[in-house]
Parts: sequence; C-alpha cells; structure tokens
Amino acid sequence: MRTGACLIALLLASTATAQTPGTAYHRAPDAIAKALETPPTPAVGVSPDHRTLAIFGRENLPTIANLSKPILRLGGYRIDPATNGQAEVRVQWLNALSFKDIASGRTIAVQLPAGLRFAAPDWSPDGGRVAFYAQDADGLSLWVAERDGRARVVAHGLNGAFGTPFVWMPDSRSLVAYTVPAGRGARPAQAATPTGPIVQESSGRTSAARTYEDLLGDAHDEALFDHYFTGQLVRIGLDDGATRPIGTPGLISGFSVSPDGRYLLTERLKRPYSYLLPARFFPTEIAVSTIDGQPVRTLVDRPLADDLPVDFDATVKGPREAEWRSDAPATLVWAEALDGGNPRAKIAFHDKVMMQAAPFDAAPVELARTPARYATTMWGDDGFAMIVDREWRSRTEHRLAVAPARPGQTRILLTRNYQDQYGDPGDPILEENAAGKPVMRFTPAHDGVFVTGEGATKAGAFPFLATMPLTGGAPTRLWTAKPPYYEPVVAMLDETGQRILTRRESAKLAPNYVIRSTKGGSAKAITAFADPAPVFAGVTQRTITYSRADGVPLSGTLYLPTGYDAKRDGPLPTLLWAYPAEYTDAKVAGQTVDRGNRFVRPRGISHLFLLTQGYAILDNPAMPIIGEGGAEANDTYVKQLREDAQAAVDAVVKLGVADRTRIAVGGHSYGAFMTANLLAHTDLFRAGIARSGAYNRTLTPFGFQAEQRTYWQATPTYTEMSPFTYADRIKAPILLIHGGADDNSGTFPIQSERMYAALKGNGATVRYVVLPNEPHGYRALESTEETLWQMTDWLDRYVKPKQPVPTSPGTVSAR
Repeated sequence: MRTGACLIALLLASTATAQTPGTAYHRAPDAIAKALETPPTPAVGVSPDHRTLAIFGRENLPTIANLSKPILRLGGYRIDPATNGQAEVRVQWLNALSFKDIASGRTIAVQLPAGLRFAAPDWSPDGGRVAFYAQDADGLSLWVAERDGRARVVAHGLNGAFGTPFVWMPDSRSLVAYTVPAGRGARPAQAATPTGPIVQESSGRTSAARTYEDLLGDAHDEALFDHYFTGQLVRIGLDDGATRPIGTPGLISGFSVSPDGRYLLTERLKRPYSYLLPARFFPTEIAVSTIDGQPVRTLVDRPLADDLPVDFDATVKGPREAEWRSDAPATLVWAEALDGGNPRAKIAFHDKVMMQAAPFDAAPVELARTPARYATTMWGDDGFAMIVDREWRSRTEHRLAVAPARPGQTRILLTRNYQDQYGDPGDPILEENAAGKPVMRFTPAHDGVFVTGEGATKAGAFPFLATMPLTGGAPTRLWTAKPPYYEPVVAMLDETGQRILTRRESAKLAPNYVIRSTKGGSAKAITAFADPAPVFAGVTQRTITYSRADGVPLSGTLYLPTGYDAKRDGPLPTLLWAYPAEYTDAKVAGQTVDRGNRFVRPRGISHLFLLTQGYAILDNPAMPIIGEGGAEANDTYVKQLREDAQAAVDAVVKLGVADRTRIAVGGHSYGAFMTANLLAHTDLFRAGIARSGAYNRTLTPFGFQAEQRTYWQATPTYTEMSPFTYADRIKAPILLIHGGADDNSGTFPIQSERMYAALKGNGATVRYVVLPNEPHGYRALESTEETLWQMTDWLDRYVKPKQPVPTSPGTVSAR
C-alpha cells in the first residue's frame, strides 16, 4: 500500500476529523472529472394551466468551501446561521430560469442578477408567475418572476430554517411567508465556563428512541433553536407591496392556507424539548386562525412524543397529519389512531379520518376508518375521494373510496402488496385546481379518474395513461409507451387524454419533453436537452436474470465499458454494487423489470463512473431478504445474503464477462453494511468498498433499516447481522469511506471509526477515508472526486491485477 501523499489517512475523533499533514484532495481520473464538471441537465416545472414550461438551470456540485461554511445542528436540522436558511447540504440550488410556451416553442429568459442562487420555485395557482426564495449574503429573499421575463424581489428576511418559507394565496396576487421577527437581536452567546452538568432522567416510563443525528445537547442549543427557528408569518401583496403580520411569532414548523383563502392552518412547536429526539417529536400545537391571525380552533396541543413504540407504523395519540380538503372552501381533515398509536394492537381498524368544515363550530364527522395506518387522501369532489393506508409489517396497501358528502361509507377499491411492481395499477393524476390545491382529474363523463403508472413488466417499464372507474375494477388503458422508449406521463393537455405531455428517453436518447397524441401516435419534442456525459454513449447495458439456490428469481443490470468485445477482451474485473431489500413475498421479491429502455448517465459519487476505467459493473443485483408467513426476514439474513451473492457471481462468470478471481463488492449505507457482511461470511470477492455504513448493531438498539424489533428482543439476530462481530474474518481488502458530518439515522461516523479499529486490530488490509464536513451522501465537488479517486485506486490496486490473491475467491465459506 502506498503511503504519504497518496493515502488519505485522517485523525479520528468521534465526530470531528482532520487530514494528516501533506494530504490533499485528489482529482478523479480525467474521464470522470470531465463528466462531473459538466453542468447538469436543467429541471422543468409545468404550469398549472399546462401552457408553459419553467426551465430551471441547476448548479453543479458545490465547492468544499461552500460546504464548509459554519452551520448549526439543532433538533435534527442543519441551518446556515448567516442566512437563517437550511445548510448547503440540504438545498438544491438553481441558477437560471426561462419560460417556454408549449404550443409555439417560444422561449423567454428571465433576467436574474449574475450569481443569484435560488430554490423551491412554485407556480402561482393561475399559472401566471413563479415564486422562489434566493440566497443573499446575510439572509433569504422572496422573488416573483413573470412569464414575460421580468423578476423582482418582494420581501427580504425570510426564515428558511424549517424549509421552504412561503406559500401562494389562492388569489395568485399575494403570498404568505415565514420571516425573521423584527428586532430579533443577536444570537445567544455561549458561556465560556459551564455552570453545571447536563442531566437527563427517566422515571421508569418506557421511552425508546432510534439513533438520530443533530439533536439538541444542552441549554445553549435550546436557546439557539429558539433564536433561529422562531418566525413571524406575514402576508405579502404583489399589487400594493404591503406586508401584514399574521398572528404572533412562534416556532411555526408548517403552515397552509385554506382553498378559499380565509383561514390559516399552522403547526407550532413548544417546550419542553428533547435531547434524544428531533424537533418533529417536540410538543406541538395544531391550530386554525383567520388569514389575519385571529384564533379560531385549536385542533390539538400534544405533549412531547417520547413514548412511541419502535414499530415503523407507530404514531402519536390524538389528531395528526392535519390538512385542508383540496376540493372544499375550508374543511379541515386529520387522522387519529384508534390503536393508541401501537400498530401491534389486534383491532379491525387502526386509524380514523376526521373532517370538520368552517366555521368549525359543528362537531367533526368521521369520514372513514382505515384497516392499516393512514397514509394520504386524494381529493376529487363531494362524490369521490380516495384514501390510502399502509401496513409496514405485511407491506399491504388498501385503497378506499369514500364520498365526502356521505361520510362513514367506504368501500375497498383494492388491497395489494405495495412492493408488487407487476400488479401496480398506477395512481390518480393529481392537478392543481384554481386554489392551487391538488385534486384528481375526472373523465369527461365523470365516471372515472385518469391514472398513470410505471407499467412494470418483465420486458421493461412502459408507463401508461388509463382511466379507473369510480365504481372500482381494472383501469382501461388509453395509451402505453412503446419500446424502445421509457416515457412517463407528465401532464394531460386536454380533457379526454388524447394530448399528453411526456418525458421520453431511451438507452441512446437523452430525456426530453414531448407532446404526444394518444390516438394517432404522433409526437413533437419541445425540449432538446443534450447528453450531459457523452463519454458514456458507448457503454452497453442489459438486464440479466438468474436464480438463487432456493429457486427465487433474481436479476441485475450488467454494464460493460465502451468498446468492450467479449471474444477479444475476455473476462473483465467486475464490481457488484448492491443494496439489500426486505420482502414478505418471494414472488414479489423475484420480480424482474428490464431497464434496457432507460438513459443512464451517472452523477455525483456514482459507482458507474468506474465503467470509464475498464470495469464491468453488475448494478443493483437483487439481494432480497425474505420473511414469509410471519417469519422475520432478518433471522436468516446472512444465509440469504450469501445465496444472493453466490447467484450473482455465478451469473456474471457464466456469461463470460467477469473473471471469478477479480470481482469486488460495494455499496453505500445499508449496501456498505452488506459489503462488510459478505466479506466476513464468503470468499467470493477479492476486495470491497463500503461507504457510510453501520457495522455494529448494538449502536442502533431500537431498530434499523426494516428491523422493528429491539436489540433485547432479537439479540442473536442483531449479533449475527453485525459484521463488527466477525471483523476478524474479513481478509479481503476493504475500503471504508464516511462523511465526517453524516446526518443519517444510525450511520454515525463512529460506526466506520470503530470498524476500522477492529479491522486494523485484527490485521486486515483496510483504508479508512473521512470526508470533512460531508453528510451521508457526499456533495462537494472535491469530496466527490476524492471518493471516485479512492474507489478507482482501491480497485486498480486489489482487483484489476491478474496475480492471485491470498484468499481463494470463488467459493462460499460457511463461516
């Protein structure tokens, strides 16, 4: 192994890291670097009236300097104290805006100041203009851009700590914004000397908490949270420029305007805070006021939610998920648990959906009861709405039809396994109504709703447009995408579904927007976005299918480098990059969808960049972990993982494209966990790459990934699944990479730190790279290039050479 300047070896502290002297960021290999440095394809937003495309230029990867600006980590959020907005890692910044008329193709560029960075663009309900917030040197400002190309600032001093700080009023002539309170003053200073210890205490009440990042830690953090997150709602008029306060300042974590514009729904956080849970669990008041801020109705004032079961479907007691009914002037809708928030309760219905219309003086009515945990409602009119619930344990989804004018009378439209790709009937098309609220699109005869879906089949995914009868039954297809295209429906351009807007791509054609006739089949392209990475134009891809030892069908996407010829070049060094998934049905787990009609161009830290370096890649080979008939999938995790990996290796070797002695395995997050396990429990791989993983499950004792049981309920499973337990068995070289500021639940940097220490202490060949200031998914250009340089260097060193390695790859160890 090289040393000195060629090795990123970082001093390790539990959360802070520093590079050793003499190290610097590496530039990725030239072909990779050039692709990374090319601006990404623009984003597109369709106006509510379907007449205009807003085309947004996207910033490329941020610099490490931008990513390293001071931030605060408070209550599960990361904020930029200089602007009172979310930190760099949480925002996708845009840098250009233009409007394209769909009918004529005429494009008007919006004149924005040079270097302006903006985010969260949102069309007004009437489709006349777009609002967005922009980053200033010392704050956030609210802008509005007209379709004729004019743009102007309408407010300064927005508070973006909780997220997007504005919403449109239904009149399209005014907005409600969350702002920094006037005269707020300086941020709280931290005492140089502690005044006492930090004490937490529990009195015997069960209060389990998963592992969360960026929590409050002391009284000073609480003061900072109050300072930066407290805001004042204001109403901003576009005609007169007036700004009118709404109510009093507070910790307003969410707000929405009723469809008639007369009422405001807010969620306010309160003390006492928690040092073990993020802000979404803090005491919360959900209330309705007039649009001028006069109190009308308090829906709930609930305490700190620190007593929830660890099950994924666990929820708070009392009203939650309050929203406005989209198709009514001012009707409040919310869900309440019938099981006390505990999904393990053996009852027929777990939630009820309640409804109450303005002026909120009549008793609420029960709209529906759901067999599982309430997920969402799709609104239509008084005669039809669709309620969806989901149960995690069985992966079951119910879709219920209800007539809001006749509350309490529901009928089940379908019950399905929501992981079932082949059986997915699609989802109703939702479009904004005149008030800017999403509603289902009815057929002209009002006897059905339009639906669209992926159209997954073994031969590929072919999106479709269909109508679903309101009475239930199978949808009727109006149009289905045809090979070689992948062509999802973006919007309907008429009342009958004969003219639609789609986004069309193929293996060779970059995605672009198309006006298509569903009857005659004609198609007219209205954008011409270029291939952002033509270096990949010669890469070949194919879906391969094979079977696990127990007969479960498996598949993966095999990529081969440009110019590869099997007869001439023979087997290649190969990387398997995967991410395990849990299932409750082997038939669903074995579904294959050919991806041959997709346009694939890697971005960021994608492993597919290694195709430019002469590697074959088996991407996302199925790694199902199946628990049928009530069995817990993870109780046989290691056994099933070994069988999945053996089948994938055998498949690529049988095709003649992979050299059995030169195969690596890699993954990110849960894929990194998988990688370490496969190196500990098999001899299939010459090397591994594990990015931002968790390796010791005793550090996530209240559940992880799809595991709902606690460490004390399933100690043997937690122990066996932890590759840290078997670090002494990992003999193949392993590269560990971790973001030094990981923000993902369960993957604290200490996971990689201690795994590195365990491997090093047992004599393994291991490199541990910490990327300063990076979150769970690495963002900065320098970090991205460093990651890809490290991956390339590791594989070039330990996988590409043809000389034998000390282990005997090719057989599964029964360890």
